Amino acid sequence: MPVTADRFRELLGFEDRGVTLLSRQIQPSGDYTIEHLRLRIGDEDVRGILTRPTAAVGRLPAILYGHSHGGGYAIGARELLDGREYLVSPLGPVFARAGYVTLSIDMPVFGERASVSEGSAAKALLWYGKSLFGQMLSDHAGALTYLAGRDDVDATRIGAFGLSMGCVLSYWLAAIDKRIAAVAHLCCFADFRTMIALGAHDGHGIYLTVPGLLREADGGSIAALIAPRPQLICVGEADHFSPPEAVARALEDLRPAYEGEPGMLEFLSEPGIGHQETPRMRAAVLDFFARRLG
Repeated sequence: MPVTADRFRELLGFEDRGVTLLSRQIQPSGDYTIEHLRLRIGDEDVRGILTRPTAAVGRLPAILYGHSHGGGYAIGARELLDGREYLVSPLGPVFARAGYVTLSIDMPVFGERASVSEGSAAKALLWYGKSLFGQMLSDHAGALTYLAGRDDVDATRIGAFGLSMGCVLSYWLAAIDKRIAAVAHLCCFADFRTMIALGAHDGHGIYLTVPGLLREADGGSIAALIAPRPQLICVGEADHFSPPEAVARALEDLRPAYEGEPGMLEFLSEPGIGHQETPRMRAAVLDFFARRLG
């Protein structure tokens, strides 16, 4: 029987966390504005970075941005402004100029929360039958609560975006939280059972290990929980973190959920491309959000 959103939450050890804005510093930057936020999510103080159009008025569509991993533990939410080597360019200014309010927070063990190593944090949680990724998703949902409550955001038009670790953050959160109206995710959609069989799973960090998950769910069946909400998946066919065989199996599990929902599932696969965003992917993401949130 397919996994339900409630059961998926249980497997993750997901926790509903309150969120409070502690401080906000506004930094004008021409046609867009940067906000440096301090949020209390659960019992932790978390850095958030937000970009928004400077001149726009009223309630705007928004994007919850899940930052990537890439071993950049010191970067975290700064990715929104500084980009990464596998991104075409930083997306905070791009999304702001396209009319979106966009928020990214430091995930546990990243950015200003990097005082504890990934291995140390993950191992401690695994001893208790929990996962670091479940904790990340709980914090990501807290950031979503803050974003949805802003006076300049239309809470019915919030999308999620991410690449690599941010990809999984985005589509897994969309699977359990219907406040996400549309999700675009890049370079980490795959069937984990297939990745294990191929040995490709070892390229991913221990943060992603969720005890017992594969007995009940996998990449495709998790993404199926998003249906019928719109979903864009972008992959590179030479991405060793998400081999084509694993992507194909995940799609096989996902596509039946969108039967009778023509056009709501979009898929872009680029030959010869590894674990990176491309200009074609960037254009597809901007077009997707313009149609789905605009």
